[in-house]
Amino acid sequence: MTPPARQPAHPNPALPLDPGRPASTRRQWAALAVLVLPVLLISIDMTVLSFALPAISEAMSPTGTQLLWIVDGYSLAIAGLLVTMGTLGDRHGARRMLLVGGAGFGVVSLLAAFADSPTALIAARIALGVFGATLMPSTLSLLRSTFTDREQRRTAFAVWAGGFAAGGALGPIVGGWLLEHFWWGSVFLLNVPFMVALLVLVPLLVREHRSPAARGRIDVTSVAVSILALTALVYGVKTLAEHGPTAAPVATTLLGAGLAVVFVRRQNALADPLLDVDLFRLPVFRASVLANLMSICGMTGMLFAVSQHLQLVLGLRPLTAGLLLLPGAVVTFLAGLAAARLARRLRLDLLIVTGLLLGTAGYAVMATLGAGRGTAAAAQLAVAFAVLCAGAGLAETLTNDAILSAAPAERSGAASAISETAYEVGAVLGTTVLGSVLNAVYRGRVELPASASPEQAGAARETLGGAVEVAAALPDGPALLDSARAAFAQGLDATALAGAVLTAAAAFVVWRTLRPARGAAAVDVTPREVAVAERA
Repeated sequence: MTPPARQPAHPNPALPLDPGRPASTRRQWAALAVLVLPVLLISIDMTVLSFALPAISEAMSPTGTQLLWIVDGYSLAIAGLLVTMGTLGDRHGARRMLLVGGAGFGVVSLLAAFADSPTALIAARIALGVFGATLMPSTLSLLRSTFTDREQRRTAFAVWAGGFAAGGALGPIVGGWLLEHFWWGSVFLLNVPFMVALLVLVPLLVREHRSPAARGRIDVTSVAVSILALTALVYGVKTLAEHGPTAAPVATTLLGAGLAVVFVRRQNALADPLLDVDLFRLPVFRASVLANLMSICGMTGMLFAVSQHLQLVLGLRPLTAGLLLLPGAVVTFLAGLAAARLARRLRLDLLIVTGLLLGTAGYAVMATLGAGRGTAAAAQLAVAFAVLCAGAGLAETLTNDAILSAAPAERSGAASAISETAYEVGAVLGTTVLGSVLNAVYRGRVELPASASPEQAGAARETLGGAVEVAAALPDGPALLDSARAAFAQGLDATALAGAVLTAAAAFVVWRTLRPARGAAAVDVTPREVAVAERA
């Protein structure tokens, strides 16, 4: 076949130059503000929950595994259903799916706020994930249909990605104030006014978008296999960290990997697949998904550890801890806006690798904390988080645009879902892998007093929050508290080292995948042109 026409060389192959730029309208930017609401909400929900973990630990005494599931149940449900919901949005309307998800999310938030046991809270979090899976791909799909000009859409993506930073800034401050004045369940009530605003404003400002080419029935088998694969993989990693390489967790992990292979092969065999796996043949698409996943993995893994360290080891109030992490949230927003400008002058591989290496540097700063206490330790953690957030903000803006650019217009919902699936799988891996490292080191290093009953010893060994509660009831509680805090600090160092290795490895893979061949200029055709050529 005739190769696609070559365009003028551009430093960033995922972000080509447009010949002309149509004028934007007030309605477009008003629609953008509305579409950022769900993004803001998800970020607030994630950040607030991390800061509420100590209060949840003291109120419900969950095991360490239950605590991870309280965090991960939401992201796991979203990751398993995002592709399905994105495809449904393509076929039945992205705006309709957004409204359905918003209504369900608001109702389930009320149930989560009044959960009376770890099991009930995990169930509510999973239900939040089911409805949350309709929100994220819908916002990206509607964003793409609203902004057809590349330059405007790049700016819109920067604002959209900045919504995560705004939520990260708002969540700890508002959540910290709530946790100081009300019970932990009040953090979930924050979702309700956001969802009410969404349900009122979306029909007024956002036009419906559906793909006329997206037809056929949803393959239920593919949906089931994808959910089972992710669940088995996450559960296997969690149990491996808790119990070591015994037969059951190894078998569960291998089962998840096998189901993932089955899912990919089934998509290749279907005429109308749930997930267009051919998109992963494109180097820009493949590397962008990996960078997206790993940048969020690093951010959520650090937040899981740092939020507990600031409150339970350094003894800071929730509001004070939230204010310390505020610079990181602001940096994320500024880095996203800077990415839109840098993309006009620098190659995609250089920008994405820089973002991942900033994440590595952030973890390196955190890894040198040791047993530090006081103001210096708090400042060091704040700096580490800000450096990592700068990298995440840079990578997120560029990878989201590159992922959507590589997909044909009629598959925008599915491509949006892949982008958000990478985000949510990264969130799961951050708390699962890095959180499991933290818990494993903590359990192995904490020293239990002889006066502790078997039940008290079990609670103190499971989580630092449990140790704080047990220490208050024992005569030798101060010794237990000192040991638990030292064990957690050692776990934090190990977690930081693991995070640095993961993000550095991802940077190397992205660099090898996207770098131009020796003696050649950067690729000068767009990902979509390559995709069309490969399909043909």
